[in-house]
Parts: sequence; C-alpha cells; structure tokens
Amino acid sequence: MGDICLDLTELQALIKDGVEDAVPGTFWVRSEIASIAVKGAGHCYMELCQSEKGRVVAQIRAIIWSSVYRQTAMYFSSVTGTPLQQGQKVMLQVYLQYSPLYGLSLIVQDINPEFTLGDAEARRRETSQRLEKEGLLDKQGRLRLKDLPYRLAVISSAEAAGYRDFVRHLHENAAGYGFSTRLFEAPMQGAGCAQGIAGAIGEIVSGKGPGNESGNGLGNAGPSCGNASDNAAFPYDAVLILRGGGARLDLGCYDEYELCRAIATCPIPVLTAVGHDQDVHLCDAVAYEALKTPTALADRFLDIYARADAALDALSQRLDNASHTRKRLLEARLDMLEARLDAADPRRLLERGFVFVLDAEGHPLKSAASCSVGDSLTLVLRDGKLRVGVKEKDLYPES
Repeated sequence: MGDICLDLTELQALIKDGVEDAVPGTFWVRSEIASIAVKGAGHCYMELCQSEKGRVVAQIRAIIWSSVYRQTAMYFSSVTGTPLQQGQKVMLQVYLQYSPLYGLSLIVQDINPEFTLGDAEARRRETSQRLEKEGLLDKQGRLRLKDLPYRLAVISSAEAAGYRDFVRHLHENAAGYGFSTRLFEAPMQGAGCAQGIAGAIGEIVSGKGPGNESGNGLGNAGPSCGNASDNAAFPYDAVLILRGGGARLDLGCYDEYELCRAIATCPIPVLTAVGHDQDVHLCDAVAYEALKTPTALADRFLDIYARADAALDALSQRLDNASHTRKRLLEARLDMLEARLDAADPRRLLERGFVFVLDAEGHPLKSAASCSVGDSLTLVLRDGKLRVGVKEKDLYPES
C-alpha cells in the first residue's frame, strides 16, 4: 500500500465507492439537530449530532433538497405544531452521499414527526418521576398566598401579546383595585427558555433584578392588611410566569427539570399561565397555581380583591344590623325599667287607697313604737293631707 500513489480525485472516488457501498439505499437514523438553515434556493442544511453525558460524540452534515423539504417540513409542522429547529430529536430517512468537494453528507428523504413527539414525552415522564422522587411536585403547595397580594413579579417578554393583555386587564379593572407589577424579561420559548426563566426567578427572590415596574398610580406601599408576616423577607408577594399558549414543542422548555426545580424551590408562590386549555406542563404541576391564560391569571387576583370587598361589605352590614339590634334591645330594656319605675311610683299606691304617714319632721313613719301619745302626724292621701294627733298607742305583741 505504501507504493501506491493516487490523485486526490482518485482517492475521493475510492472513498465515495466504499462509503456508499457500505450502507446502500435508504435507512433511518436517530439524531439531534445541532444547527439548521434554509438557503435561498430552498434547500435545508443541518448539522446532526449525538451527545452522551453532555458531550458531542458524533456529528455529520445533512441536506434536505428543496423538492423534499417543502413537503416534509410542512408535514412535520402539522403533526408536531412547530417547525424543524435546533435542539429537536429527530428520526430521518436518509441515504449516504460522498462529494469530492464537500465530503460526507446524509441526504434526507423523509422525517418521522411521531419520533420527535415521543422523545419529548419520554423526557417529560423522566422529569416528572425525578421531581416526584425529590419531593418537588407539592413543595409550592405548602406555601400561602397573601390575603391581599399587591407586589407582583412578572416573568415574560415585553413584546408578548399575553403580557400586554395581562397588564391591561389587571391595571384597567373597573373596580379600581391597585397593584404593583414589575416585569423580569426572559426568553419564553426555544433554546435558553428554561435557563432564562430560572435565572429570573433567582433575581426576583434576591431582590436584585432589573425589572421594569408598572402600576395604576397608587404608589408602592400597597395595602397593609392581610397576613403581612407571610413572605415578609421577600420583595414580592407572588411570581407570575406568562406566555399565553403556543405550539406543543415550542413549549417543551416548560417541562424541563431546571425550570421546574426553580419554580418548586422558590420561597414565593409561583403562578403560571403558559398554555391554552389543551396544554398541561410540568411547570404547572409544580407551581402554586396554574391558570390557562394571562387574562385568567389577572382575573385570579382581581377576584381576591373582589371577595375581600364583598367580605368587608358583609361585615359592615352585619355591624349595622348588630347596631340596630343592640339599639332595639336597649330601648326594650329602657321601656321595662320605665314600667317598673312607674309601677313603684308612690302616687300609684295612693290611687289604690293606701295612706302614707309622716312624723312631725315630715319623715315616713315606719314603726308605731317610734311614736308617742300626743305626737302630731300627717296623713298623705290621694287627694290631700290630714294632720292628726296620737291619742292612744297599742303595740302588737312580739312574736
């Protein structure tokens, strides 16, 4: 072999024949999309890779020619709800091609979208089992939301329609309830989503984040009532994660362990609104409470204040009713006392034929023994007085 001398084109031809003959025809390959780009002619160029323990152990270029890409990409998107993109696990039907200029490539003929969905679901199950094993699924449920939560930390994108809907619905409420909201921006889908939201949670808890505040002109003090001791060590009463729905795979970051752990271990109640009715994510399972839409989340806080208002009105009515009841009871007692006083009025006794006897000094005479023969007495009757003298005194024998 050392005596053989080949031109580069001859060598490439030998390699081409050897590679393409080694795996003839089409076959299916499982891999991850490391990068993807669609060029002007409509051809799709990808770098595929395989990782083990966080390290890339294999990598190859793949091409989907424009004639195939239009159909396969449309079908993949219709099944998964999201376009082909970096980070996805895919199963591709390919054949090998070796070019003297560009080297080895995989030419993609078809894509199995069910594999991508199945991989995402498998990773979701693994994460759920890990969270359950670590006791994180119900950790937030042991927290308590303040009676009147006022300081709200919001994690979202400033440009997201769901965030704008939330702010408008919350701050422009007809009842005029006041809230202080501060936005902590983070990517809400795709690569870096889980890490970005987890980082925002850390900033919120530390109180060092660069969030942007909004409110309705009622200042920052907030209401003083409620269980003020709860979350007293933290600058916010609740953490809200808003997105408002999206494609199924676009929301895969909300099933990632790093984000779920950050939510579960947050010492402040975390409420989520990241999907529509058909979307249930692990971040919803570990959160204090999950709502379907940002406006529903805004209504959650408005309802808290509305119920507090109703309770105050009911208490006020009870106090008012108690006041009237107390007044009626006092009036009845007064009437009773007046009746008793009236019944005890000496004039009532005189009208019934009784006589009052007064001694010479005008004091009521209570005993015959205190009187002597010859004493002057005054008899008080209903219609006048009689002045008399004592002629005789007979005492009853003591019993």
